[in-house]
Amino acid sequence: MHTASFEGVKDAARRLAGHAVRTPLIESPALNERLGGRVLLKAENLQVAGAFKFRGAYNRISRLAPEELARGVVAYSSGNHAQAVACAARMMGTSAIIVMPADSPKVKVEGVLAFGGEVRMYDRYRESREDIGEEIARTRGSVLVRPFDDPFVIEGQGTTGLEILEQADSLGAQIDQLLCGTSGGGLIAGINLSMAALSPDTPVIGVEPQDYNDTQLSLAAGERLTHAPAPGTICDALMTDRPGELTFPINRRLKQVVTVSDAEVAEAVRFAFRTLKLVVEPGGAVSLAALLAGRVEAKGRTTALVLSGGNVDPALFSAIIEDRFDPADWRKAA
Repeated sequence: MHTASFEGVKDAARRLAGHAVRTPLIESPALNERLGGRVLLKAENLQVAGAFKFRGAYNRISRLAPEELARGVVAYSSGNHAQAVACAARMMGTSAIIVMPADSPKVKVEGVLAFGGEVRMYDRYRESREDIGEEIARTRGSVLVRPFDDPFVIEGQGTTGLEILEQADSLGAQIDQLLCGTSGGGLIAGINLSMAALSPDTPVIGVEPQDYNDTQLSLAAGERLTHAPAPGTICDALMTDRPGELTFPINRRLKQVVTVSDAEVAEAVRFAFRTLKLVVEPGGAVSLAALLAGRVEAKGRTTALVLSGGNVDPALFSAIIEDRFDPADWRKAA
């Protein structure tokens, strides 16, 4: 069985060349001045399909044999992996069925449909997306493309970290710390593979919504745990209930995991739009939120962070940037 590795990350980078966007590493004088340090932002909101997820999805699907492509792929996702799989499937000339929560942001459902994917809705509180996805794959003979617990997906996401280090070097920057959101842990696991190989002394810090802190709890306990029943969050991309089976062992090297509130995330989304001129979805803005809220010290340091996606619900985005946002009004009911 293939095991995720840094060699695999480098191979993924070769495979993604010419297909994925080499997203910019952005620096803002206004942000540096506010925090008293140097901040380098990896703008994965500008990636194909609007999020880092395309890297892993394409790396996985592009490796399928012709007979596998003929049977199509299936995936389960709240949105970004869904769009990435649909997009990569279309590029590879195959079909995609995506299992999505009924409360997924409309913009993400529309994104899947625009890429030619077929959507199968489910109730995230009463049904198992894993069971549904596996049944569809079994019935149709399709390949199941998991959102994070797949070594090729992890390695594809790891190209984000590889690019960060290469781009920081070209800027003459030595990264003192790197922040990244955690959910199932695929992105931060891939980044950890790159950092462990190329910059092992640079701490990697995970960031989670405050009520969805399963990685934080799991690292403290030394085993994969599920967070307590949660009231909902605007960070729909980060609502996984426990770390991945493959990602958690890799992510044990995290220095720490911090949490941020929905209000702090909304402030980061607002700051990204008003100051950085970037559209970032709440789940993609948690690392920036951690810095702006003082959860991680940035003064006198060079900090890299990932803005992991930009597929935000238009109504929510409008409320945030127009200062009409109330966390209680926008939480997803548990």
